[in-house]
Amino acid sequence: MLMTSSISSSSLRTSPSSLLPCLNQTTFSYSNSTISSHFISTPTTRKRLAPLSKLRISSSENNRTAVDVASPLPTTSNVDGDDGGGAVVVRRFYAGINGRDLASVEELIADDCVYEDLIFPRPFLGRKATLDFFKKFSDSISSDLQFVIDDISAEDSSAVGVTWHLEWKGKPFPFSKGCSFYKLEVVNGKRQITYGRDIVEPAFKPGETALCRLLSGL
Repeated sequence: MLMTSSISSSSLRTSPSSLLPCLNQTTFSYSNSTISSHFISTPTTRKRLAPLSKLRISSSENNRTAVDVASPLPTTSNVDGDDGGGAVVVRRFYAGINGRDLASVEELIADDCVYEDLIFPRPFLGRKATLDFFKKFSDSISSDLQFVIDDISAEDSSAVGVTWHLEWKGKPFPFSKGCSFYKLEVVNGKRQITYGRDIVEPAFKPGETALCRLLSGL
């Protein structure tokens, strides 16, 4: 879950002529509208993602909570609510992974869940395949390496976006920032994850070189 490729969105906001020398020979057309919404694209649906909340949720030795002060990630025992809505279900999901408590994670994943980690060529299909993936991941790393949620959307219980990073004994781990998207549905009275996608910060960052090579094929 710790290696993939990405292109910074800030680069796309600069003008094509000033972005890179190799862009001067390429013509682009842009609409005058501003993109203000996020979307989740799955094999079968396209959902609008609610804006991210302003509260930053992270870890702290002092265990304090404020807008700009980090707070610990909720555990499966201290999350309020029944199914809790999408955001609480996703927080319980991360708490279960951090605690190596896959039994608690199992009930959060739908039987027909499709889970994509973009460093793998194919998605994991079904609850069992998804749990096997996270078991292998948990078994391969130390319990001192923990997911920390930086921000999470809470306005839409059927679609949740998360930004996160990994910490080693309370300190940020290098090249471990990422974002994930989840689709949830109520199945047999319980809200469960039916689709997930992980996008992780790459350890190798080619930057402008990647853009030049991409555009050379246009």
